[in-house]
Amino acid sequence: MEIVLRHNDILNALPDRNVKANKTDMGRVLLLCGSEGFTGAAVLSAMGALRSGSGLVYLGVPRCIYQIEATKLDEPIVLPLEDNNGTLSINAAERIAELLPKMDAVLIGPGLGLSKDTEKIVQFVLETYAGPVVLDADGITHICKHKNVLRDRTGQTVLTPHEGEFVRLMGRNIVDRRSDALSAAKELGCVVVLKGHQTIITDGTTVYRNETGNPGMAVGGCGDVLAGIITSLIGQKMPVLTAAACGVWLHGAAGDVCAKDIGQYGMLPTDMLSVLPRLMK
Repeated sequence: MEIVLRHNDILNALPDRNVKANKTDMGRVLLLCGSEGFTGAAVLSAMGALRSGSGLVYLGVPRCIYQIEATKLDEPIVLPLEDNNGTLSINAAERIAELLPKMDAVLIGPGLGLSKDTEKIVQFVLETYAGPVVLDADGITHICKHKNVLRDRTGQTVLTPHEGEFVRLMGRNIVDRRSDALSAAKELGCVVVLKGHQTIITDGTTVYRNETGNPGMAVGGCGDVLAGIITSLIGQKMPVLTAAACGVWLHGAAGDVCAKDIGQYGMLPTDMLSVLPRLMK
């Protein structure tokens, strides 16, 4: 079965905002992102989560970039974690372990860097945390050699590869996007978001095909915003597959509004962040 979402479908799927709700009711998410030289990815992921409704966003970054992130960000809770040569150190695992039980969802990957320590952090979270995890960017690259960890998880996992990451992950070229995403989701036991023109979202059974988005979104940082949105919606207790599909639709629709308002040339992920709430009301 293939589903194409429309705006009304998204609005109907979004969780109700209880008049008596407080910030903890709106979802607590932990984002493990960023490294020396890649500070923007962490900012965009965190703001993507906040702009799509998260009540509390905890952003764990290497201590060496903490001042940069804390200066840029007012609303997220920025946590300085132990670092090693510009990336998260395995010594940060103890602090991360203290945080995980409090979280409704976790994102790992945007700007994370490719070190031995970050590879261990990715494995540690996937093996330790029983809740839903979104793996994006460097998080996907790190798991390519440890796919058994995905299959063995009790919690659900969302993978958000672009086509190059998908090829690295699965060890084969893409022949048919729909069929390849379906088979990967079945093989890995994950929700796969195969990004690109008409992004495919599937859990191996149900398939969503997205029709929002435009070439103006082909700019660094857009994927980081998407990862934050999906994590946020999962943290708000939406079913994981539904959250991934709705997140992709909202992300693309925000890009379409920006393209209409200011044009595809020069539109930025930060422009999309300001549009997101308007699509969810």
